[in-house]
Amino acid sequence: NQENRISLNSLELNRVLGGGIVPGSLILIGGEPGIGKSTLSLQIPLIMSGIKTLYVSGEESPQQIKLRAQRIGGDQKNCSILAETILENILTHADEFSPSLIIVDSIQTIYTQSLEGSPGNVTQIRECAAAFLKYAKERNIPVILIGHITKEGSIAGPKLLEHIVDVVLQFEGDTRHSYRILRGIKNRFGSTAELAIFEMISSGLREVVNPSEMLIPMHSNNLTGIAVAAMLDGTRPFLIETQALVSSAAYGTPQRSATGFDVRRMNMLLAVLEKRAGFRLSVKDVFLNMAGGLKVTDPACDLAVVSAILSSNFDICLSQESVFCAEVGLSGEIRPVAQIEKRVAEAAKLGFEKIYISAYNKISKEHRKKIEIIELNDIPSLIKNTFNQ
Repeated sequence: NQENRISLNSLELNRVLGGGIVPGSLILIGGEPGIGKSTLSLQIPLIMSGIKTLYVSGEESPQQIKLRAQRIGGDQKNCSILAETILENILTHADEFSPSLIIVDSIQTIYTQSLEGSPGNVTQIRECAAAFLKYAKERNIPVILIGHITKEGSIAGPKLLEHIVDVVLQFEGDTRHSYRILRGIKNRFGSTAELAIFEMISSGLREVVNPSEMLIPMHSNNLTGIAVAAMLDGTRPFLIETQALVSSAAYGTPQRSATGFDVRRMNMLLAVLEKRAGFRLSVKDVFLNMAGGLKVTDPACDLAVVSAILSSNFDICLSQESVFCAEVGLSGEIRPVAQIEKRVAEAAKLGFEKIYISAYNKISKEHRKKIEIIELNDIPSLIKNTFNQ
């Protein structure tokens, strides 16, 4: 029921939730400390004009939150702040205030007096989450819980919250970069293949509607060791810049380092180049970087990684108008990838002229009109087509 959902006045947030918040749902937003969960949770009521919100903070004083709200801007009239950590007091306040949305930052600081134990322990978290779930369902009011994630990546108070709540969103990104991804892990009311992208700026989080803009080259002159990959995350296509540096190993043992890409997969691709195409890369240092601080797991990036490594090795620039999109197999064959037409359309939309794909991918005629498609069978055909070697 699209019509019953509460719209968040944000294209990206609505996309991840499957069209807005379902009344009576319990939503968990998890993320590592310092990633911007509190900013996101405060931004939600400020952009949703006209929704009466109770913002419960167990971590910050009302003055701190007010300063943050002024920085973010937006409509502050409908957002009331309650600094409280005792569950019973929060629910009493909520009944008196009768909000349309409750946000709790964070579930790890809330505790119930009916149980022994300090806030944040497993029993307290489970009991408090169950109480909020009951409250949400009985009064048909959505509740958003903020949860910390441990460095291992599990929501603290291990997975126990995930089966209680209706929706789990994970807020992730590299705190050294400004981009953040909000990813659906579980959603009883929509797809988990969606994600939203934000940029952390001084006034809060800015929606990034076209993510490829931030991930494709930011330089004009021809540089070696750079290739653009057409990847998918969930159902969303991106173009991302892959950077590689191949140099003679100065200290005897060659170094292998990858940022944003699985180093074991990179080693596998280097082994394929060595065995199937005869490159002696075992005596060279190889460094790989995915632009924008994103972590890439899509196998369709293989071809771009291989092309960037070869470009740096030959010291030959790749055309800036080209995109690469295929998986590389252990025999050096170029393998097809899923949803190729989405990726081709994204490359064409952003003005690229050529896309290198597997010869086994089928492309419709109308996509072929928009962009030149170069089909490859194996690594030697890639080298012949791109480097004229």
